[in-house]
Amino acid sequence: MKEIIKAGKSFDQAEKVLIMIHGRGGTAQDILSMSEYLNVSNFALVAPHAENNTWYPQSFLAPRANNEPSLSNALKTINDTVLDLEKEGFSKEQIYFLGFSQGACLTLDYVAANAARYGGVVAFTGGLIGEQVDHRNYHGDFDGTPIFIGSSDPDMHVPVSRVKESTTLLEGMGAQVTEIIYQNMGHTISQAEITQVNKLIFND
Repeated sequence: MKEIIKAGKSFDQAEKVLIMIHGRGGTAQDILSMSEYLNVSNFALVAPHAENNTWYPQSFLAPRANNEPSLSNALKTINDTVLDLEKEGFSKEQIYFLGFSQGACLTLDYVAANAARYGGVVAFTGGLIGEQVDHRNYHGDFDGTPIFIGSSDPDMHVPVSRVKESTTLLEGMGAQVTEIIYQNMGHTISQAEITQVNKLIFND
């Protein structure tokens, strides 16, 4: 069983819940600390922690098989978290996702494989996983789910071309995607991005 760290409102008091996925080398506590900058005071927060602080061993651009079985286990961790939240009474529309870097890639890959009307999705520097984007991996209809993808041009890990390809696929599945490429931002989360997601995703 993966370790899950909880913060924010208790499940019985929360109107919504945010699943936060840390990046390579990060921790659940790291990503949870971002919440103080987000408009999520009425959310329950849950953050799974990856074994050895990484969700899968190679680049997200490697062939998917090269990241197995870690990749499938990581996606299962998110799915199990969603199922547990649904058992707690949260609908998919009350469930939000946020990830950074490796966590952003994992977040986008999970929601695209299980598309539905979620509350919202935030991907700070990420794209869909694999040597190529294989449309056969992705199913469902986002039905207008708002998704924010922010990234840097250039970024040392995430090419802009993969960000744009991911946006196209997600929009084709019914998501309302806001993609912003920031010039020379670096591999980080900027105040400009936080302002955007507070406006677009966490706006009430």
